[in-house]
Amino acid sequence: MKKIYLSTLFASLGTLAAFGQQFEQTTYRGAFAPAPAPMWTDEWANWNPQNTDYGTPNQTISANITTNTTWTAGNVYLLQGQIYVKNNATLTIEPGTIIMGDKSVLGSGLFITKGAKLMAAGTRQNPIVFTSNQPAGSRALGDWGGIIILGKGANNQANGIANIEGLAPTTDTEFGGGLTPDNADNSGVLTFVRIEFPGYAYQTDKEINGLTFGSVGSGTEVNFVQVSFSNDDAFEWFGGAVNAKHLVSFRNLDDDFDTDFGFSGNVQFGLIVRDPNIADNPAISTSEGFESDNDATGTTNTPQTNATFSNVTAIGPFRGNTGNTVAAGYRRGARIRRNSALDIRNSIFMDFRTGIHIDGTACEGNATNGLIIYKNNIVAGNSAGKVTEKNAASTFDAIAWFDAGMNDSIASTAGILTTPYNFLTPDYRPAASSPLLSGADFTGILGIKEVSAIAGVSLYPNPTNENAKLFVDVAQNSTIEVVVMNANGQVMQTVGTKYAEVGTHEFTINAADFAQGLYYAVVRTGDAVKTVKLSVVK
Repeated sequence: MKKIYLSTLFASLGTLAAFGQQFEQTTYRGAFAPAPAPMWTDEWANWNPQNTDYGTPNQTISANITTNTTWTAGNVYLLQGQIYVKNNATLTIEPGTIIMGDKSVLGSGLFITKGAKLMAAGTRQNPIVFTSNQPAGSRALGDWGGIIILGKGANNQANGIANIEGLAPTTDTEFGGGLTPDNADNSGVLTFVRIEFPGYAYQTDKEINGLTFGSVGSGTEVNFVQVSFSNDDAFEWFGGAVNAKHLVSFRNLDDDFDTDFGFSGNVQFGLIVRDPNIADNPAISTSEGFESDNDATGTTNTPQTNATFSNVTAIGPFRGNTGNTVAAGYRRGARIRRNSALDIRNSIFMDFRTGIHIDGTACEGNATNGLIIYKNNIVAGNSAGKVTEKNAASTFDAIAWFDAGMNDSIASTAGILTTPYNFLTPDYRPAASSPLLSGADFTGILGIKEVSAIAGVSLYPNPTNENAKLFVDVAQNSTIEVVVMNANGQVMQTVGTKYAEVGTHEFTINAADFAQGLYYAVVRTGDAVKTVKLSVVK
């Protein structure tokens, strides 16, 4: 296979890595492109895990993993107890493998300690599934613990070190790189992974989440992950800089996306679906689409929580009718509090009691000073007068701030999404004439140019073991060059060069001769470059 270095395109691998962290520019808002583009949840996501037959466990895991280990497809593994991957070991899980948490052994879960790795690279056709060991029809929230990944990135706790909440504080539950953190730390790969019925309550109000990140670095790949029926949050990030794409939070109890302790990663394409009957006890905690803190008491500790989210579709409990009865614990599409500086763009929050709550004086100051960003979003179908919320006696003009961010408020959710209220056979793509079809803006994030000839890049199927289709959305007539590079910056394949008019153009990448691993499809026009990761699985 011919290999040459594309020095004229990238001066170094660092440049490639930087491009890999950029957002994909879209013209639409929300998580999904309109038809005929398929939903990115197709094939691998599961809207009915309660009634799926996953087989019977034939492999029992009851001891910590201290050496490199592989779990193979065709087996069903049973986690009995808290299983730690430690001693810098790597746990590799093959596509299609089923892992069950044993409900009878309290708190069964999989925990990846600092320095260890989880290589869970499923495929669209063969996702990796973590679920309950209870029979179909009898599974419930909190049947088992969940997955925790601990890294060496930064956080804003004392000396840059903390222990994951809910578990006994030991070196195995410690996260953070201390005074010399590594925000590029690599804890492995999670792609095409489902996590179902997690969230065991180890202590009162100390459940663990479906997927918890403790100071995980940006060297970790997280893409196409679904958390369903968690007894706490779906995803929670405590510090670190891990990036993620294509996350699904489906019918969970507490918060969907929870950010704390200085998390600074980038997350794009997220789906939140709430069940009107599943919410936390409001005497303990309210259920939010987003909940974001700098830390538990709202200090000025640095790094400040400043993650960026774009292209989220969040469907709350009202499900098209504000008169519907919903669980008392439901509150907001987004609650930003305790000195957080979160950035949310190009998203839709529909069917929540309140759209967004800027909670507390510190966050009001952050919003006023441009540290909290909420731009180009839609809030729809909320309770009357509850597009925004502020605390009692506050003089903060939340409505003016909302309007200044080019956000839209719509009374009704009709005509926004295609079929959003069918739990089993949904279609979350924009409806015809939906306001989501336009209005996205990526100005000011990650150095993306306000005007770029490349509006978006996507791959399908991904991962692949043969051909993959590369779709390039062109916003201006231009000449496009497409190559595939490996992680060392070598050109593995010159896909083609063509003059492209405005519209979508398709290229074919022949990956049949590629070794298993991670590659980058690189699209260049003029001085604009976009990349998308290509995973090859043999």
